[in-house]
Amino acid sequence: MALAFAYTDIVPELLRLALMFLVVPVWLLAGLGDYLCHRASRIESTSGVRESVLHIAQFIEAAVPLLAVLFLEVNAGVVLLMLVFLVLHQATAVWDVRYANDTRTVSSTEQHIHGVMEMVPFFAVLIVGILDWPAVLSLLTDQAATFVPQWKQPALPVWYLAAVLAGAAVLALGPYGEELLRCLRARRRLLPVRTYG
Repeated sequence: MALAFAYTDIVPELLRLALMFLVVPVWLLAGLGDYLCHRASRIESTSGVRESVLHIAQFIEAAVPLLAVLFLEVNAGVVLLMLVFLVLHQATAVWDVRYANDTRTVSSTEQHIHGVMEMVPFFAVLIVGILDWPAVLSLLTDQAATFVPQWKQPALPVWYLAAVLAGAAVLALGPYGEELLRCLRARRRLLPVRTYG
């Protein structure tokens, strides 16, 4: 009986730690790896701006639910938000890969990284769903579902929030922003010069 009690106490904590210190860092590192693959394939001279915009869209589609879980209590509204953005992220990923395959060479390394980046949001939603099962149930049953955003109580440690936000800025937002700027510069160089007169 004591073993069963200890097990039920530790599993939620292990899942929470896995989400915080495994799933989120893997997502950020995979994003950086994906950016490096794009850079190696010279995306600015192949698929260009259109694909780069799809990358930023996918970053946003993963970042919005991440921010919600970092700062808000997980209720039916947050679960629904996560599910909607998971579907959007997957749809954009399919669009991105289809477009990339038609315009440039996608290496086997990049393909494997894409596999990680597509599964990480799924596992994040799964873990949050397990940890906050009553919120999921309220969406599936006639229980009173709460959709009003509420700040997380207690809040996550400031050092963790700062680390995740800094990691997202340095490993994802910065590189993908640089990629878009590089693609825009390359497109400008290719545009014909318009003459007047």
